[in-house]
Amino acid sequence: MINEELIIKMTEFNAGDPKRIQHFIKVYEFAHVIGVNELLDSETLRILDMASIMHDIGIRPSEKKYGKCDGKLQEQEGPFYAREMLAKFSDVTDYEIDRVCYLIAHHHTYDNVDGIDYRILLEADFLVNAMEDNLSKDSIVSFRNHVFETKTGLHLLNTMFDLNRH
Repeated sequence: MINEELIIKMTEFNAGDPKRIQHFIKVYEFAHVIGVNELLDSETLRILDMASIMHDIGIRPSEKKYGKCDGKLQEQEGPFYAREMLAKFSDVTDYEIDRVCYLIAHHHTYDNVDGIDYRILLEADFLVNAMEDNLSKDSIVSFRNHVFETKTGLHLLNTMFDLNRH
């Protein structure tokens, strides 16, 4: 139930911005599919699900505070709001809150990736961003070669963008 409740809370948080709402829903769906297919244990999948739903929670506060929302500002501002939202759920542990906040604070950082949940979040976010930002095949291939590692993430990326020949 936590995922459905978080989706509603994040929809409320991003009220009036259907593009942003649809973005996090797509990232969540890709992350979940990759996590299930990569055989994540239930706790890691739960953390990944929450982080993927909330990964961009820092955008709106960054826009309000700084007038912009680049990746580093999202990472900086997001954990405070995520922690505040997650603390209202009695069945979310302190460990889960800390890990979700860590993932949010690093979802635009592509080095020193320290866990499969982190890796999958990067991959799922890119799967959506590549299409939404209309990235070139060369950019997609470069990102794939430097960031993607999961078998499922690679398969989805290669299939979606017809990269099997690159």
